[in-house]
Amino acid sequence: MIVIFISSHQPGEALEEGVLQWLKALFPFIRDLNFGHFIAYFVLSFTVYFALGPKWMNWRGKLLSVLICVLYGVTDEFHQMFVPGRAPDVTDIRNDAIGAAIAMLIASIKPVHRLILRLAEGKKF
Repeated sequence: MIVIFISSHQPGEALEEGVLQWLKALFPFIRDLNFGHFIAYFVLSFTVYFALGPKWMNWRGKLLSVLICVLYGVTDEFHQMFVPGRAPDVTDIRNDAIGAAIAMLIASIKPVHRLILRLAEGKKF
């Protein structure tokens, strides 16, 4: 969340020169920051799900993880209203939600779910 906030707080010109260039170097297939939103919230959804702990590692935890990510995406877009050269965009929230939801779909795959559960319980491979 801190990385997303710091990226979101960059003025429009600084974003083009800094964060966007870094993302393009790391992911050459990125055309714009919309895909960056997808990746950021994909990762965030996994970390939120993991942070909820083993007790929440079920469909409710997955739904809560996506909901937290979408709500954070809404606050992120609201925050951008106050950053020079930035503006809120509904498509960014859509991409945040898609990234979070796909992460939770992947977390629903049995071997992935077992791995996340073992890690959350502090067990070794």
